[in-house]
Amino acid sequence: MNTENIKTLKELKAAGYGYQSVKDELRKNLITKLQAKETVFEGIHGYEYSVIPELERAILSKHNINLLGLRGQAKTRLARQMISLLDEYIPVVAGSEINDDPFAPVSRYARELLVDQGDDTPISWLHREDRFAEKLATPDVTVADLIGDVDPIKAANLKLTYADDRVIHFGMIPRANRCIFVINELPDLQARIQVALFNILQEGDVQIRGFKLRLPLDIQFVFTANPEDYTNRGSIVTPLKDRIGSQILTHYPDSLEIARKITQQETEAAAAEKANIYVPDLAKDILEQISFEARKSEFIDAKSGVSARMSITAYQNLLSTAERRALINNESETTVRLGDFMGVIPAITGKVELVYEGEQEGAAQVAQQLIADAVLASFENHFPKVEKLQRDGDKDPYAEVVAWFFEEPGFELLDNLSDSEYTSALNRIVPLDDLVREYTPDVTKEDRSFYKESILWALAEYKKLSKHPMGDGLHFKDLYGSYISGL
Repeated sequence: MNTENIKTLKELKAAGYGYQSVKDELRKNLITKLQAKETVFEGIHGYEYSVIPELERAILSKHNINLLGLRGQAKTRLARQMISLLDEYIPVVAGSEINDDPFAPVSRYARELLVDQGDDTPISWLHREDRFAEKLATPDVTVADLIGDVDPIKAANLKLTYADDRVIHFGMIPRANRCIFVINELPDLQARIQVALFNILQEGDVQIRGFKLRLPLDIQFVFTANPEDYTNRGSIVTPLKDRIGSQILTHYPDSLEIARKITQQETEAAAAEKANIYVPDLAKDILEQISFEARKSEFIDAKSGVSARMSITAYQNLLSTAERRALINNESETTVRLGDFMGVIPAITGKVELVYEGEQEGAAQVAQQLIADAVLASFENHFPKVEKLQRDGDKDPYAEVVAWFFEEPGFELLDNLSDSEYTSALNRIVPLDDLVREYTPDVTKEDRSFYKESILWALAEYKKLSKHPMGDGLHFKDLYGSYISGL
């Protein structure tokens, strides 16, 4: 429909426009996309066989929707992407505060204008990007914010009494008529505010300071909620919950591949800006594994969840740690090292909620343990598991590495070594080359040093070596050699 040529109700009728509700509109456009086999929700990974089909079924059923899940599970992103299912433009009565449809006016202003001007009623057009409203629910949200209140200034200017409904100032919900309206963290709304909501959802009655207006608002409601909120801060009142057609459970990625895809998508800008920094595949796996380890850690509150944003900010910090080292060494390019993961600790500590035991350990200590656990989990996907006790006759693949440290007083990996110094230091430990060559023969030259360093970390975690943080790096040495040498 050519919107530029349609400026009056008469022209709109001649163009064959017919009224449809926002839910009908979403349903119609979804059907078109599904039949054309188009991707409806772009950039949402891991939900292809779970959340997205349920969301599409809810839209086809014309339901109001509640997305229930822990933080960082793309709930708000899903809601925002529903904009793509709206028509590009819709007609509204020009000057209407609540986007009145010319064929189904709701407000007194629109009805009176249509009666007064008939087919000459002016029409304006609303783009779909302007048909999305969002409100974060907080305990201080009032009925006036969401629904409206009496405006004394309007009453004075129009010389009307407070008994006239024209003195009402509409809140966010009436102004989102014919739009998608999202309320994030629904349980945080006070119960009396939720009661006002379910009246709108079901009956269409809006009561403002004694006024009872019949406003059959046309809104697609999408709510988001965190299960933790039901016990910590509030709950969804039963009558409102009963009026929400579909409750859809979201979840975290269930594989490293999906988690890596999400992080890569969300850090494209940071990676492009730091294109001179090479990140080994194993480093990417370890980074994602940190979140998986955190979600099962006894020190972290599982009910609070571990947001996907942790991996995103940790990846940005990882790149910045390597970038800082390259700048200090005046190098034009560099490769991420395992020691650089110490730079992601601030991104971890700010994203996890610790239980009492975790508080006792300390946030930084918990973060370091998560990194170590992630290194071990990724290490065992490529190398034999380190056995604490060897049976007679069994070959210990790491015996030569441990023996090398027995003969040496110690081995230091400083944070700010240049790339050539870092590689040369690891090349001194000749048995590491044999291990990498035997168990990971396809590893590229750029990744080889990272794999070597991961072996040292794993042996330290299994108490085959000792690893001590210094102010400017790590010191590895034989666990018992120094003691025996002293004897």
